[in-house]
Amino acid sequence: MSGPLTTLHQEGRLAAEWPAVRGLLAELDGDDAALLRAGRHLARLDPAEVLAAHPATPAPVVRVTGNGTLAALGPALTAEFARHGLLARVTPSDFGSWVFELGDPGSALYAGLAAATGPAFALCVLDPALVTGEPAPPWRAGDVRRILDEKVTLVERLAEVFAATARGATLVLNTLPLPRELTGQLVDLRERARLGAVWREANARLLRLSRPEVVVVDLDPLIAEGVPAREPRQSVYAKAGLSDALLAAYARETGHVARQAYGLAKKCLVLDLDETVWGGVLGEVGPEGIEAGEGYRGEAFLRFQKVVKQIGTQGVLLAAVSKNDAEPVLRTLREHPGMLLREEDFVQVRANWRPKHDNLAELAKDLNLGTDSFVFADDSAFECGLVRRELPGVAVVRVTEEPALHVERLLRDGWFDVPRLTEDDVARPARYREERTRQDFLTTFDSLEDYLNELGVEVRLAPATPERFARVSQITLRTNQFNLTTRRLQPADVAALAADPGARVLTIASSDRFGDNGLVGAVFLRRDGDTLRIDNFLLSCRVFSRGIEQAVLGAVLRHAGESGARQVRASYRPTARNGKVAAFYPGNGFETVRDGPDGAEFRHVLAGPPPPVAHVRLTADFGDPGLHATTAEQDTP
Repeated sequence: MSGPLTTLHQEGRLAAEWPAVRGLLAELDGDDAALLRAGRHLARLDPAEVLAAHPATPAPVVRVTGNGTLAALGPALTAEFARHGLLARVTPSDFGSWVFELGDPGSALYAGLAAATGPAFALCVLDPALVTGEPAPPWRAGDVRRILDEKVTLVERLAEVFAATARGATLVLNTLPLPRELTGQLVDLRERARLGAVWREANARLLRLSRPEVVVVDLDPLIAEGVPAREPRQSVYAKAGLSDALLAAYARETGHVARQAYGLAKKCLVLDLDETVWGGVLGEVGPEGIEAGEGYRGEAFLRFQKVVKQIGTQGVLLAAVSKNDAEPVLRTLREHPGMLLREEDFVQVRANWRPKHDNLAELAKDLNLGTDSFVFADDSAFECGLVRRELPGVAVVRVTEEPALHVERLLRDGWFDVPRLTEDDVARPARYREERTRQDFLTTFDSLEDYLNELGVEVRLAPATPERFARVSQITLRTNQFNLTTRRLQPADVAALAADPGARVLTIASSDRFGDNGLVGAVFLRRDGDTLRIDNFLLSCRVFSRGIEQAVLGAVLRHAGESGARQVRASYRPTARNGKVAAFYPGNGFETVRDGPDGAEFRHVLAGPPPPVAHVRLTADFGDPGLHATTAEQDTP
């Protein structure tokens, strides 16, 4: 279905119609060849032309280097980033310059990353020629070990230079495929086994480089799925050590990394039931007739359920939307002996005969999430197409009539990947189930005020401690609705801010009569002379509309006055997802000093900080009584 995109390209309208590109690529739905063709069209676009027409388009800087020819990577990257709404600005380095580019802090690669205003990425793509071209006959596994040790040590050193130089950027590396051409040269099978061991030990060292600012793409799982590691003629004649297909798969993995950096990871997996979670149509065969657990198809569905349950244990919310009567659906989930997924595994089960996109929209409202936090899996091409059209932010996974392929289809895009899993992630499903109890409690009151008074909201505002840096980073990466500036931070960035004497990183934790909500937000403060600046304010959608945001802001304003500040400054930068907080500061006593398409600046002169929120019990610890002044010039209108 590359036709519409090709037409836009031929008519010179791709830049003007850029917002439609994401949907057109979604329609390709696993057609890798068509996606690559689309990538070639998109790679010819001038990013400046797109940004002139659509200035709010997220446009990450992507610098590409490596030890081989990577001509096929550019179009693949462009397409994969565009699938997530990202306009990749890809710049390749000169052939063979990877050591200089990553090792010299003054290189063009680092200059390009430093010029980026948002997330930026350096891709260092390594291939086996890095090693295979060096041993001279006669050689043995020990000779290859020495070469591998030298090369991996070099990569480790370059990663350290990168971490120290490119603050806020991400380095993407990869493991090295072991070519049969190399192992086959050893006729001693024991020596061949030793070679395999030392090669894998080197790859293990590369994988251990993974940290928030360094991502290592493991190529072995991609090759195990049937992607060829190399094409011999391209490898020999063009110095392309990885096949075009493997570079395309690598680009897909890199697209997932970029999606995380822009806070676009998904939070909720919504499943159809008939022919998706179990075999058969429940309304036709009844609970006793569905396929789950027994028989070859039943075992395939059980395998899918096992994977879904595993995903759910890591903080992903599970929900079901099915065109069925509610009673037999719930009875099946509760009682069927072949089911691994049970009613309690889902935060909601919506079984009715209404359009699925309406159910998804209502589910999003109930969970206080945007529909762009959803992944929807269904076997029906009609339902998938309808959801794509009506709710374009939803990631749609169409599983086929072959249940053995369900797992592959669900996992291929890593929709729920996060840089690091936190305790708050694992606790998330239980907290959303507690939220259902709160909603039921709300229905027993005549007014919201009475409900909030009885809810017993407690808030703890305190400086971020090192064990919380990862969670604070995650909040900046994943919170989109109540996020006033959407500045994304890695744990190292949070640590640097926490160590800055002129700044404060404050965490917001909350609880109520129904349980502990955990760490639900963060406030970033900075002192400039007699001005206290709120660099950003974030709050999880799970705790909206309970007065927490007003209570925290009031505490910040009172602290500002008590610590000698004469004004508090704050800003708002609009995105497609944070419009609901555009009036947050003006609605809480701030005056507008600047307002434009790129955002607004606000000021509070502290003449009368708001009174405490009556139903919220807040404990505030700002650390040092006053933030140390920095040398930054005071910004006054």
